[in-house]
Amino acid sequence: MSSATERVAARLPDNDAVLILGVLFGLYVGFTVLGMALGLDIAGLASTLQRITFFAAVYALLALALNLQWGYAGLLNIGVAGFMAVGVYTMAMLTAPASPAAGGVPGLGLPLWVGVVGGMVAAALVGALAALPALRLKADYLAIVTLGLSEIIRLTYNSTTFQTFSIAGADLGTGASQGIQTPTNPVMALYYTTPSSPAAGKTGLGEAVFGFFKTLGLDEPVVVDWTYTIVLVIFVGLFYLLLTRVGNSPFGRVLKAIREDELVASSLGKNTNRFKIKTFMLGCALMGLGGILWQGSQQLVNPALFLPIITFYVFIALIIGGSGSNTGSVIGGALFAGLLFEGPTFVRRLVQQTVDLGGAPNTFTDAIAALGSLDVGPLLAYTLADVSSLRFVLVGVVLVYLVQNRPDGLLGHRKETAAAVSLARERTAAGQADGGETEVDDE
Repeated sequence: MSSATERVAARLPDNDAVLILGVLFGLYVGFTVLGMALGLDIAGLASTLQRITFFAAVYALLALALNLQWGYAGLLNIGVAGFMAVGVYTMAMLTAPASPAAGGVPGLGLPLWVGVVGGMVAAALVGALAALPALRLKADYLAIVTLGLSEIIRLTYNSTTFQTFSIAGADLGTGASQGIQTPTNPVMALYYTTPSSPAAGKTGLGEAVFGFFKTLGLDEPVVVDWTYTIVLVIFVGLFYLLLTRVGNSPFGRVLKAIREDELVASSLGKNTNRFKIKTFMLGCALMGLGGILWQGSQQLVNPALFLPIITFYVFIALIIGGSGSNTGSVIGGALFAGLLFEGPTFVRRLVQQTVDLGGAPNTFTDAIAALGSLDVGPLLAYTLADVSSLRFVLVGVVLVYLVQNRPDGLLGHRKETAAAVSLARERTAAGQADGGETEVDDE
């Protein structure tokens, strides 16, 4: 590990809240500066920071769920997107109206909370199905199974066979490639008398809140989006508390033992197969909920939202923060969303606004041909024209650097305690009188 990386890691504060808030503050300051350079007004800046916070929250939710499986138990699940899809589609089918409008997909018309719980249960059951091979398969082979299962799920939802179907006399459907409607954003009920039709009127709270923020230059959509984003941040806190308790419990210590050496854990009388199944089910249920909170807010979901690249992004977020660390999962999600996912878009806009690069060449060959005359403009214009490609390049560079210099992630330097309570022994008055030294051992 490079000495520079070691120095940076050693200077990180030990307080988890300070770490997380510090990362978010840094992102806010950076994007505020970029926004001001782009000439954004207060509404544009607020919308930008909302988008950064939204993606930081959703990637943190999914990274936390993945950390339970991979970071704690060492189970390599590359089917995150598939379990998200199960949660979202189950919720949508349970809550869709039984008699939809023309062209709509029928459902059971159940309340939203029933759909959310049903989506989590369905994702957990599919996770149990995926965990059965986990009893025999290890590492790469388990990863292949989960990846294959994720694609089977996506293609099933994309199939016209299940666009509409009946079960026990009830009409259901997935909508195939056309997608399926999801419930109206629940926070709309706080501000509008008819959430599905904002023009029908506002509630008393809506009148007060919208009136206040209007004086600051913020319109109604920005306020609604920020409200939903705050709900996501609350869920990140709940996920964090839940998984921290799990990790510090006897159950969590068994998972860490399985990760380090399953044979040793089994020799101590632990039923490792049962622990792995429970872990897979809990992690997949949280992934299903994360999918509902993310894609379920889009009003219309389709299989194209659950491509394997989503799983790859979640893994990158967890690798950046550090596998096995819940704090690292949150920080990794924020850094990935800010620097690698949204950052290239803002850099492109800033460069294009401040530098006249001309038209972008049609091919890479044309872009590099100008280098012979020491003109880097065409290559830069070609690179910025397709920001998604630039994003992959940045992700690749970050991965190579982390693998070589920080394979455990940003918080990999932390020592992992084996007990739920601190084992550090403070100096007692008697010890001081005897001239004894304080013994501290957090390992």
